[in-house]
Amino acid sequence: MSLYATVLFVDLQGSTSVYEALGNAQATKIVTNITQRLSQQAWSGGGRVIKTLGDGVLALFIDSQRAINTAVQMQRMHAKRLSAVQPEFRMPIRIGLASGKVEMVSRDCYGDAVNIASRLCDLCGPDQIWVNTSAIQGVTEGKGVCFRQLGPIQIRGRVEPCSVYQVAWREEDNTAFMTMQATDALLHVQKDADFLGRDIELRFQDENRFFHAFDLPAYIGRSHVMEFTVNDLRVSRSHARLEWHHGSIQLVDVSSFGSWLRFAGDMNSEMLLRRDKTILHGKGEIALGASFSDPTAPIVQFTVT
Repeated sequence: MSLYATVLFVDLQGSTSVYEALGNAQATKIVTNITQRLSQQAWSGGGRVIKTLGDGVLALFIDSQRAINTAVQMQRMHAKRLSAVQPEFRMPIRIGLASGKVEMVSRDCYGDAVNIASRLCDLCGPDQIWVNTSAIQGVTEGKGVCFRQLGPIQIRGRVEPCSVYQVAWREEDNTAFMTMQATDALLHVQKDADFLGRDIELRFQDENRFFHAFDLPAYIGRSHVMEFTVNDLRVSRSHARLEWHHGSIQLVDVSSFGSWLRFAGDMNSEMLLRRDKTILHGKGEIALGASFSDPTAPIVQFTVT
């Protein structure tokens, strides 16, 4: 049976270290309790749980709005629970969603949307929600939620890149919780080996610099006191900022004339940032103070590893 649906993959990150620290019996009990809670949230949000996957859950939603709302609620409720857990035992969740045609066979589901949702779940960082374009069509952002374009991302097994957005969320009207989220993000940098090696390389003419996650924030601009200097009159003295945010490297434009961004693999697609921000991934280029249509524009190449 074929149907059009939004696929939700949610995965616990860091369970391996918890199994090592607590042993199989206790860790299995904790992981099972969490996946049961997540499954119940999926059902309550209007979804259909297809299966649990050890430390993850796969669910289907006929309504994309309800799928996005459920994903945000999962992150909010799980983050609250993590605040009471010792840092070394915290297992944040990451969520991938994709809308498309799904084939139902013997109570399981297959199809391109299933593969994309699974891959986006693998690619995104802790506390993040990544979705394909189809999943947010006609969906309203809601309170404390905004959609941030990440650009095209190559999905394993697909020829064409997938256009991806991050569903950025925060706790509604709770400043203390926002502070806790920032602290958690720092803990991920300090304690998670996957992110201790997260680097970004910037290249402009003869200048080449690496920044680790724990080096950030770092500033790009014309002034010689910037961490990365681009000596061009169209570049503001302090033009852009690199930040570590919820497991990803984020570019924030703070300039007078804006920054243009494009990712490798889709050089015809440009994104203008003017006092705005986006997540950097893979390889690409940043044009500072002038668009890519200007052959003399100062262009910084980046690689996120």
